[in-house]
Amino acid sequence: MRKASRVPDYLEHIVSAIKRIERLVTDVDEFVFLHSELMQDAVVRNIVVIDEAANNIQRVDLSFITSYSDIPWQVVYAMRNRLSHGYDKINFEMVWKTVCIDSPALYQLGKAAKETHKN
Repeated sequence: MRKASRVPDYLEHIVSAIKRIERLVTDVDEFVFLHSELMQDAVVRNIVVIDEAANNIQRVDLSFITSYSDIPWQVVYAMRNRLSHGYDKINFEMVWKTVCIDSPALYQLGKAAKETHKN
């Protein structure tokens, strides 16, 4: 018997982590973010969750990745590697731009994919 796809779970992890980031940065500007280690740590942790979930999707369902080629899967996972392995050189201005520019688009794509990939 074939195991049920975990893709919906991973999509939920992505969407939930983006929602947490949004709650963290609501009413916050770049200056506040760049001067709050607590906020930086929380945002980075959630980005790592997003990126790891994206990598898990790639690992378990390549056809899903192909179906949602609008999502930059490799770029998403590369960000995780930069944050995890380059932990001592994190560019928080880049993290802020990722949160402001890339996260909303990824949220919409992830949410749409989750809706169409329900089991």
